Amino acid sequence: MPGCFKKTLFALASIISFASFVMIVVAMGTPKWMSGKILCKTGAELVNATDPELVKFIGEISYGLFRGGKIRQCGLGGRRSKFTIFPHMVKKLNTALHVMIIMFLCVAIFFSLVSFGFCILNTIKVPYRAIKGPAGVCLWNFLAGGCTVLAVTSFMAAVKLHHLTERIANFRENVFQFVILEEQFEDCFWLCVASATAHAVNLLLIAISGINFPEMKTKPEEANVTAEDIMY
Repeated sequence: MPGCFKKTLFALASIISFASFVMIVVAMGTPKWMSGKILCKTGAELVNATDPELVKFIGEISYGLFRGGKIRQCGLGGRRSKFTIFPHMVKKLNTALHVMIIMFLCVAIFFSLVSFGFCILNTIKVPYRAIKGPAGVCLWNFLAGGCTVLAVTSFMAAVKLHHLTERIANFRENVFQFVILEEQFEDCFWLCVASATAHAVNLLLIAISGINFPEMKTKPEEANVTAEDIMY
C-alpha cells in the first residue's frame, strides 16, 4: 500500500487530470476561442467615412472550433448572423490545420482520462508493473500536455499566419469586404492553456512523490534503574 503522503499526491493528481479533461471538453464545445472587431471596408469607402463615422461600420465577430457569430455593420445598422465551420466554411480555411487542432485536443482528452485512471490506481495500491506506476502517470501527462500545447500552437498559427479571423469574416461576402481591426484570444483558448499547465503541475507532483523523505526516528528513553528496583 502507498504511504499517506503519496496517496495524497496521487489523489491530487487525479483531480487535476479530471479537471484538465473537463476544461478541454468545455473549450471544444464553446464558441469562445477568438473575438474581434471587423470594419466593413467597402461600406466605409463608399461614403468616404471619417473617424467619427467609422463607428457605424465597425462590427464584431467571435468563433470557436465548430461555430461562431458576427455582427455586420455596413452603415444600415447591425445585422447579426451565425455560422458553422463544418461542413462548408472549412473548405475556405486551412482544412488540414483546423482538423489537426481538433485531433490534438481529442488525443489530449483521451490521455487526460488515462492519466486520471492511473492516478486512481496509484492512490489505491502500488502497481506491480512500472508502466502502471509513476512512470506511466508521467508518460500520460506528458502526452496529454504535449498534445494540448500543439493544439494551442496550431490555433495561434492559424490566426496569425493564415488570417483565420479575416477568412471567417469574409465567408460568403460577395459585396462587402471586411478587415480585422483587433482580435483577442478568449476564455476557451486560455482553458486549453490552463489544461496544459495542469499536466505540468501533475508532472511536478509525481516527481515529488518519488522523493524518499527520511523518517523521523524517536530516541528510546533510557531506563532509570534505582537501588529499590534492584531489591525487588
